[in-house]
Amino acid sequence: MTETFGSYVHEAHGSVHSGDGPQYNFYYAAEARLREQASRRPRAVAKEDREQLAARFVPPRGMQLARDRLDERNTVLIDGLPGSGRRTAAIMLLHDLSDTRGSLHELPDTSDDTSGDTAASPLDVRDIGTGDRLLLDLSETEEARYLAIQNALSDFRDSLVRRGAHLAVVLPHHLGYLLQGELKRLTVEIGRPSAQRVLVRHLRHEGIEPAQSDLGGSDLLNYLTQAPMREVAGLADRIRRCRDVSAADRGFSHWLADSLVGQQDQRSRVAADLSARPDGRHRALLLSLALFHGAAPEAVLQGANALLRVLSHPPDSTPRLDRADLYSELSDIGAETRADGQVRFRIAGYDRAVRDHFWTFLPDIRRQLRDWFGECLAQSALLESDRKEAVSRFAAQSLRNARPEDLPWLAHQWTANKAPAYLVPDAAQVLACGLEDEQYGRYFRQQIYEWSTSSDTRLGFRQVLVLVCSTTMARSHPDQALVRLHHLARRTNGVVGVDARRALLDLARSDHRLYRRMLDRLGAGIVQGQWVEDLALFLELADPVRLVEQGSVRESLITCWSGVLRHPVESWAAALARWLTASEDVRHRELVLRVLATACDTDVRISGRLYQGARQWQYADPSASRAKTVSLLLRKIDTAQGIESYPLAV
Repeated sequence: MTETFGSYVHEAHGSVHSGDGPQYNFYYAAEARLREQASRRPRAVAKEDREQLAARFVPPRGMQLARDRLDERNTVLIDGLPGSGRRTAAIMLLHDLSDTRGSLHELPDTSDDTSGDTAASPLDVRDIGTGDRLLLDLSETEEARYLAIQNALSDFRDSLVRRGAHLAVVLPHHLGYLLQGELKRLTVEIGRPSAQRVLVRHLRHEGIEPAQSDLGGSDLLNYLTQAPMREVAGLADRIRRCRDVSAADRGFSHWLADSLVGQQDQRSRVAADLSARPDGRHRALLLSLALFHGAAPEAVLQGANALLRVLSHPPDSTPRLDRADLYSELSDIGAETRADGQVRFRIAGYDRAVRDHFWTFLPDIRRQLRDWFGECLAQSALLESDRKEAVSRFAAQSLRNARPEDLPWLAHQWTANKAPAYLVPDAAQVLACGLEDEQYGRYFRQQIYEWSTSSDTRLGFRQVLVLVCSTTMARSHPDQALVRLHHLARRTNGVVGVDARRALLDLARSDHRLYRRMLDRLGAGIVQGQWVEDLALFLELADPVRLVEQGSVRESLITCWSGVLRHPVESWAAALARWLTASEDVRHRELVLRVLATACDTDVRISGRLYQGARQWQYADPSASRAKTVSLLLRKIDTAQGIESYPLAV
């Protein structure tokens, strides 16, 4: 890692200095921000997220029919209007099934490589484990991929049935005309659940019990009629936060009113105000405050001045003392500075309306707004909390206006060689915002795959990719996170490479299915011989007793050990010692020694190295148990090579 990024420390328990000059520990800050952001998103398939979702879930119309279809056919296709909770319904259908055998995971939706197979089908049967529950979200897919998946679905379903697995597919409602006839009998259209019931369920989970009379106001009913299900959940969260900070004498009606006031549409008011005051400085202050709402006055001023400079606005030639001060200018745009030093608009929701207006009705300056925002984030006047909120606001506007490319552009700028190190959390967050977007999440997963496989990706940007893969993506798409972390671990050196390998191994160890998949990938890489890093990853990851009773796992272990044993004994002696020690347990002895012996095949040189390593392990502790283990290993090596067995000699 270059000096401009400072020192990134992983798993330190105190202050650590890892080089010359000042130290900057921003790795943890970025990871903490991403985990907090992910905890507010109910889209993930992780078990803890599903359990929280189940506690708040209100079944929509058609849910029972979908459940019956899934039980009968092992597959159900979920259709419905956007915002009706299609994905949530699909996750809950799978969550309700028995989890005694397989796991619940989402199928990859990008062109990942699968164990080196570049001609992989859009639906890979190797993703199906016995008893698995699979989610395939096609809600934002394009026409070509949708047709390809439908063509491959028949064979995929046959494998599902054979393995006792189940599949729930979220259909792209906008491509309903492309649904093939034979799949229509698997399709169930769900309706929008009662938004009021969803709100009440969320509130009760937070310990809030509103009276029915509190839920009949026109403002609330109008909001619930139009809001997507995810925004109803957001309203419940805002009510909870209002409760937590409100005075003791304020009740639910006040919490609700405070939560709704910011949701009122102020766009017409903003348009009228801008028409009445067309001067550039006034508008620059408006947008700066809208984006950095709640920041200090000097941060808002710096943002306004930077915007005028980026847009090449003519400077004001009036002497500074003849112009209005910042207090007057902020008052003129309807803002006030509160006792805590934060500047805010007096009208709730006005900041969001200003942002919407500028990005919607000034499309010709969107690129300049991106450049301006990137410059503003480096300002020392912005606190950590200011930057975090501003990143979310900017990302929302870029994604709303079909400019997802602005987010990776910023992430690259904030991780350039001379960029301040404290921008690393911002770079990670801006990519996470893209990953979590329903419409553009797949675009960002594909982009991250391409960056992780490119040798041109800068070291600082690789650090950010490790962060977002190991937190944001691992939570919702662990298979794809595993693939990307593997590529990063292969191609990255230094501290960032260590972080990538640790994140990869932690993810692979977290789930039996991911562990099996990682062994498959390592086996393919070792056979190809292109990546020496795969050997070290295997020696650190492979557990001599974990799933060794499964034939597919033993095959992967044998493939990997066969490649490892072709290298000098010193490089794998420690791992072999761990395996031989594990084989002293009679419960695992037979299978562990069989893996090691079979890995030698008929190659005398390899078997000689293995036996040499085993003898070194024996000499380190010349006990009868170790001597017996080595003799058993030698016997299995002879058997694997077709040599007639002989009486055991200790």
